[in-house]
Amino acid sequence: MATLDRRAFLRTSGLAGLALGLAACGSDGAPTSASGGGGGGGGFGSVKLQLSWKKNVEFAGEYFADTNGYFKAAGFTQVELLSGGGSGTSVESGLATGRCWAGLSAPTITAPAVLQGAPLKIVGATFQKNPFAVISLSKNPIEKAADLVGKKIGVQDSNELVWNALLKANGIDAADVTRVPFQSDPSMLTSGQLDGYVGFVTSGPVNLRMKGHDPAYLLLADAGLPLVAETFTVTQQTIDNERDKLKAFLTAEIKGWRDAVADPAKAAELAATVYGKDQNLDVKEQTEEAKMQNELVVTDDAKANGLFTMTPELIEQNISSLAKAGLDIKAEQLFDLSILTEIYQADPSLKLS
Repeated sequence: MATLDRRAFLRTSGLAGLALGLAACGSDGAPTSASGGGGGGGGFGSVKLQLSWKKNVEFAGEYFADTNGYFKAAGFTQVELLSGGGSGTSVESGLATGRCWAGLSAPTITAPAVLQGAPLKIVGATFQKNPFAVISLSKNPIEKAADLVGKKIGVQDSNELVWNALLKANGIDAADVTRVPFQSDPSMLTSGQLDGYVGFVTSGPVNLRMKGHDPAYLLLADAGLPLVAETFTVTQQTIDNERDKLKAFLTAEIKGWRDAVADPAKAAELAATVYGKDQNLDVKEQTEEAKMQNELVVTDDAKANGLFTMTPELIEQNISSLAKAGLDIKAEQLFDLSILTEIYQADPSLKLS
């Protein structure tokens, strides 16, 4: 998963240069026909979508859209899925250099780029709730933010931004919680060195259960810090000049994610045996992760309004959460959900039944 580490992003991307690069090239620098010419009904050629992390079940919707031919039916000869996760490979820098045409990111990563002048917009959110959670054990559960006081919590340096925002959102003094340096080793929790750690609800509890433990978790989205994740990010120039192409792409994505939500086992199979086959993924574990992430993708609002949509209330909640993280930005600077609105108005049958 992409981390919420603003300082690391600033180091690896160089936001001033990023903004200048985007202003100079816009979407013109993005490859739109890398596989040669148009294809399908729209003739949109080939584009590159940069993922926020390495290829696992987190991107099941993209795998289904590719495997089931939704991208090609929408008019693309190919939508190449680029792995993320390495240094210097943020979606935001990829858009600046033309490495990708669109990408999956997070508001806490895109907002700093926008504030530095990069003409980027979030046009949809796969995860209506961010997967970040405080993971604990049921024998000593952390069930609400107030339970953090007096506890030893493992926090990676890369998650410092979101950790500090969580404390601020709940009026907790950092001195009242013992923050312990943490990489990703859950044995620190099971051995009693930690009372909890900041991790992803899609993987942490699943791994603990598979090792015979009984986990508990507190979603940060339910603890005063609502944020979306796996957000579709593009340049403003793409919105302005390639709107039909963007609509076609997002329509194919909606269809892919409808399939992914309906079949977690197939999602896991595609992740482990096809798209992420070099990642040594466990199908059983990936299936359980797919089930967990469905709870973040499918909310009551997503059922009512369509996958990837964001209500005005959810947008404002995200803006408020960003402010707690020290990122003061206006909704209209960061979000443009009008493309999805047009898609669902044109074809309401795309909504989850």
